Amino acid sequence: MTDSQAASRVLARTEGALGRLTLNRPEAINALDAEMIGNLTETLTAWRDDTDVQIVLIDGAGERGMCAGGDVRALHGQIVAGQAERTAEFFRAEYALNAMIAEYPKPVVAYADGITMGGGIGLAGHAAIRIVTERSKLAMPETRIGFTPDVGGTWLLGRAPGRFGEYFGLTGSTMNGADAVYLGFADHFVPSDRLEALSEALAFRADPTGPSEIVLLFDETPEPTQLPASREWIDEAFSAPTVTEIVARLRRQGTTDAVATADLLEGLAPTGLTVTLDAVREAREMSGLRAALEGEYRRVLWFVNQHPDLVEGIRAQLVDKDRNPKWDPSTLAELAPDAGAPARNYVPQPALF
Repeated sequence: MTDSQAASRVLARTEGALGRLTLNRPEAINALDAEMIGNLTETLTAWRDDTDVQIVLIDGAGERGMCAGGDVRALHGQIVAGQAERTAEFFRAEYALNAMIAEYPKPVVAYADGITMGGGIGLAGHAAIRIVTERSKLAMPETRIGFTPDVGGTWLLGRAPGRFGEYFGLTGSTMNGADAVYLGFADHFVPSDRLEALSEALAFRADPTGPSEIVLLFDETPEPTQLPASREWIDEAFSAPTVTEIVARLRRQGTTDAVATADLLEGLAPTGLTVTLDAVREAREMSGLRAALEGEYRRVLWFVNQHPDLVEGIRAQLVDKDRNPKWDPSTLAELAPDAGAPARNYVPQPALF
């Protein structure tokens, strides 16, 4: 093994034909900060033309997960300090990295082992070969802090079967490994105790030569996902044109799951829910990941610069931890008729790409 350029929070090294990038901030479940994004981008740029690196592997240190998301506490501090331009720089760098992974000329393999949420989906969800395990917990939980899914999450959500994209986008619910494969967030299920053997095979095995064929030697069939059994009621409710009507349909269904989902939605930020519904449906009709990232960038910077719910949501969940956010407005009934329009039409400067 040879050490290549590495920062303390990103370990970059080569093992045989494998270029290996390990997020190394386990005390924060490898939450991404600007320096980590910069190191990942710089290393991937260097490896692009390095003939010794034939496959890239992205994983996370520690037992808890690959990546819990972006460092939103740091973003909160920047916004309240009037440094919104630094926040915009962070998102531009992060989204450029997401696009780079999706478009990388060499196969990128990602281990979404354990908690992989938000910004972690931006790394793992766009890799060429996406692996989950029995420990995987995937989610786009941004609505829980009054925000909206980004890092290309709307692109993935928009391509999930039926209306599961709306359901998981709005509720921020967690997927297990089998769910993630079913929903199109992952490709293969490999038991966690076989990941190191898989890594060694990717690095040193000459036959079969393709990483997809190597992964298939370790792939196993997980316990079946339970999601298809819920599709009928989710499709019926989450095909409604507005969040208000989604909640109304859930109430009319009256089942335990539907009522619990309605209760959850009514406790989340009305604006974030409306913007998210609009974003997932817009991304469903888009031509590619970059277009979806641009749609997310508009909405994210609208929240950063124009709306208080992002700062309030982070405050309530992660800073003061009182779990009592004061949303603006506080109820769905108070929303304007097309409450998603200001975020949809926002023109951020500078442009993303």
